[in-house]
Amino acid sequence: MTVKNQTAELEKVLSFLNEIGIEVIEKQLETSFLPGLSLGPNCLYIDFEKLLYPGDILHEAGHLAVTTSSERKLAGTDQMAADWPSQGEEMGAILWSFAAAKHLELPVEFVFHPNGYKNESEWLISNFTNENYIGLPFLEWTGLTLGKVNAAKEGKEAFPKMLKWLRD
Repeated sequence: MTVKNQTAELEKVLSFLNEIGIEVIEKQLETSFLPGLSLGPNCLYIDFEKLLYPGDILHEAGHLAVTTSSERKLAGTDQMAADWPSQGEEMGAILWSFAAAKHLELPVEFVFHPNGYKNESEWLISNFTNENYIGLPFLEWTGLTLGKVNAAKEGKEAFPKMLKWLRD
């Protein structure tokens, strides 16, 4: 994959997605919800020429990650439910992307840039850095991570550490 102006952060993200099993396919995209990004079955399509915010890659990957494996195969197709993602999955994807940024040692502003999240990026950063993890019950329910109480009970590390990166 040839990436123009590939930054160290972008390299980290692409390597991480490869490691956890989310395929990235370089593709020219005419229209997409986020510039240069679109979801496909078990994959992300990226048009590197149109990509404005590389941190958006983690958010879109989060959508795939928090979706069941059977539904991941339908992402970006007409077979995917019209109401996907649910509000829980949306919050889970946002929180997942925060955990991924922490895991990759990227600044949270890389994902939560000022031009995203319906102008709520500062609010999300504030909440997450103060350990107010909106969406954590959903991520726990999916088996991806543990909150402080359950982590202490099980002798494991709490969120933002993840037990696994992809939902079964």
